Amino acid sequence: MADDAARDGESTAAVRQRVQVPGDHDFALCLTHDVDRPYKTYQALYYAVKGRDPSHAASLLPGRNPYWTFDRIRAIESDLGVRSAFYFLDEQSLFGDRPLRELLDPTAWMLYAGRYDLTDPEIVDLVQDLDDGGWEVGLHGSYESYADRDRLRREKQTLERVLGREVTGIRQHYLNLDIPDTWAHQEAIGLSYDTSLGSASEYGFQYGYGVRRPFDDSFVAFPLTAMEAALPVDSGRAWDVCEALLEEAHENAAVMTVLWHPRFFCSDTPKYGPLYRRLIERALEMGAWVGPPGELYAQLP
Repeated sequence: MADDAARDGESTAAVRQRVQVPGDHDFALCLTHDVDRPYKTYQALYYAVKGRDPSHAASLLPGRNPYWTFDRIRAIESDLGVRSAFYFLDEQSLFGDRPLRELLDPTAWMLYAGRYDLTDPEIVDLVQDLDDGGWEVGLHGSYESYADRDRLRREKQTLERVLGREVTGIRQHYLNLDIPDTWAHQEAIGLSYDTSLGSASEYGFQYGYGVRRPFDDSFVAFPLTAMEAALPVDSGRAWDVCEALLEEAHENAAVMTVLWHPRFFCSDTPKYGPLYRRLIERALEMGAWVGPPGELYAQLP
């Protein structure tokens, strides 16, 4: 097959890549969201002081929660006929799980304060509603879990109790990876794929155009092509980057994976929601398969 196609003008590499793209689609776009902070808590005061904008403090009023954007995300994707993956975090609490000395550590506040409890009724309802609606629910491994198999296993079990069934996919918090040990931990606890191979500050196909099989078995790594925070600040330039990545994906029959955190759909960052919609619309126009990594994984040869 590859040799015949190459003689017809298509490269053998492109043909081999194409078997990772379902059906007659020209490339794949995997949509993902890391659920880090669904509540805007102490950050509201920080932004109010730093930016001299008291409107941020209004986020602390009863009934106000600008980071809870899940309905907005689902509306965009439902309107376009696609689904995505949401990775949920079971992080340690600064006030209950960490050493007391870390209360004076700004880094510890950033990592462990203002998180959420997977067993809170509101989060449980969200996880189950997403699953019922056809969205993928996966694990967002905590900050230290990339090097701790037992912790990773406990986090997976907690999420599965909330979800009511097994999860297959993961992305490590802060993209923490110890290659290949982290992947070995993930596979050992029953996960099928990881989406942590990438950068929070750079975009592109630095890790190739396809998925990786680090152990030459069924476990797969989906390289992260672009995170919203890595895109140019200017909306026009950000779109130019997104369109160029889509064109590169199309030319190489690539598997392209993007990450949009839910908080980037709120009014604090108004450009990112429309940019996300435009990205999906253009991908569909270009003949892409669009969906969550777990769904694509199930169709891989």
